Amino acid sequence: MPAEKVGVKLLAALVLAAASGTGLPAIHYGAPPPDFVVRTAQGSERISALRGKPIVINFWASWCPPCTDELPYFERLAQTYGQKVLVVTVDWNEQPGVAADYLRSRGIALPVVTDEESDIYKAYSLFEVPDTLVLDAQGNVSYVSVGELSWHELDDAVQRVLSE
Repeated sequence: MPAEKVGVKLLAALVLAAASGTGLPAIHYGAPPPDFVVRTAQGSERISALRGKPIVINFWASWCPPCTDELPYFERLAQTYGQKVLVVTVDWNEQPGVAADYLRSRGIALPVVTDEESDIYKAYSLFEVPDTLVLDAQGNVSYVSVGELSWHELDDAVQRVLSE
């Protein structure tokens, strides 16, 4: 693809991202994000069907150092808030089983969705990892982090939706 077309597409993506206010063109505050299926203790369910408590969605990859640096925050979040918050991870650009094996080998007990065809990443307009969304109990986007976040950012975002 010619450099001019790449530049125009990147500029268009940045304009759309700025317009959304979240940094991700397809994600808007106060609205539900694109739906996808996640495995839970009750079986496979769509994210939209899990409303009723906050949901934290972390997009990551085992080959991404910032992603793996922040994984303990999500485990800590799950341990701190227990059943009050659902934490879901979505791996990117990896073969089936790689992300689950990675988490298991480090003793991290978080649900992981494998996005083999990058369908979820495309629907969420993600360009890189890590990215994190916090949904309120109604399933609407309350917080977005594009890039690595800190424990305090994550915890503050979850505390805000829990206090609503």
